[in-house]
Amino acid sequence: MKSYFDVFPNMPREVVIGDVTIRDGFQAEEKRVSTRAKIYYLSEIIFAGCRNIEVTNLGKNHIMPQFADAEEVMAYARSDFFKNRCVRKSVNYSDICFTCVTIRESAVDHAIKLKEEGIGPDRVLMMISTDEQHHFVNTGTTINEYWREAERCISKCRDAGIKVCGTVSTIWGSPIVGPMDFKKAIEFTDIWLSIGAADIEHSDHDGTGTADNIYSYFSTMLDMYPDPSLHIAHFHETKRVGSASILASLHAGINRFEASLGGIGGQPANFFDDCPVPGTGKYYHVRPGVIPLEDTLIQLDEMGIFHHYNIDRILELGRQMEKTLGRSLKSDAIWNGRSLTHPRMDLARPGLNERKQQLGEPLSLL
Repeated sequence: MKSYFDVFPNMPREVVIGDVTIRDGFQAEEKRVSTRAKIYYLSEIIFAGCRNIEVTNLGKNHIMPQFADAEEVMAYARSDFFKNRCVRKSVNYSDICFTCVTIRESAVDHAIKLKEEGIGPDRVLMMISTDEQHHFVNTGTTINEYWREAERCISKCRDAGIKVCGTVSTIWGSPIVGPMDFKKAIEFTDIWLSIGAADIEHSDHDGTGTADNIYSYFSTMLDMYPDPSLHIAHFHETKRVGSASILASLHAGINRFEASLGGIGGQPANFFDDCPVPGTGKYYHVRPGVIPLEDTLIQLDEMGIFHHYNIDRILELGRQMEKTLGRSLKSDAIWNGRSLTHPRMDLARPGLNERKQQLGEPLSLL
């Protein structure tokens, strides 16, 4: 009998799951998440097994006031206090990669300044959309203008010892213009790598991708750039098909993904506390989200794919996140947990063996 891995020989046995809760997750929240809460979840997600984590956004505070505490959060991540906590938790601090989002050059300059002060990120993320309308909403630049800016930023970051992740968005579709030809995303990936990006986040920010075109895209991408460490799959959950998107990516050979606790995240909030804020303008979706970390880990775990996380701890953090945000989140696994691996006789109805004995049937062994 063939195993699943025989049928899909490119499917990895081990994956790396980056966490984006503190940045992508909280950027969509219309209420302030305290610095204390951000620091708590940053710490505990790392202690639960994460080694690639997005910490904050270094963009302009008037656009995304959720990240007005960016320097304070980064200072904690670089503190001796946190490093000592990592030692006590048997976490090798040098294995952790802290990423800040820096869409524009001013934010990259901010990251470099923090690096010089000893609290900067290991990696920054810049982003371009294949749909120029969507890109203009996010950045205020044309695509050609942004490529020139990105090349300058990568050169600056190289000198500062910071890696740059080049994100390609609207691969399969855009919330503004609709369906997109993924050939444009392949072209943009080629440009990112040619100007010095360390890795590529392939992002479905619209949740448009379907399993068949996701598989086709990543198969094509890995034919061109076969090193799987170059590629990160980032899916937004707008139609509850995130698990199918993950599976299609695994079939193609992708082994790096991103997720958030409870599936929180999405487009930056355009209302904050009691006041409208710019964000990135009008909302594309009523209920945005990223694929839930809890559900993703259980999916991988029960397929026998190693993921480095303590699932029970992540489930507990998911339940705590519901209290932090004051609402039910998108993860079903938060409350339903893993599939049953041992009998739950407390749920059984008494008297089965007695009934079987009366009927002369073999008794149940449980």
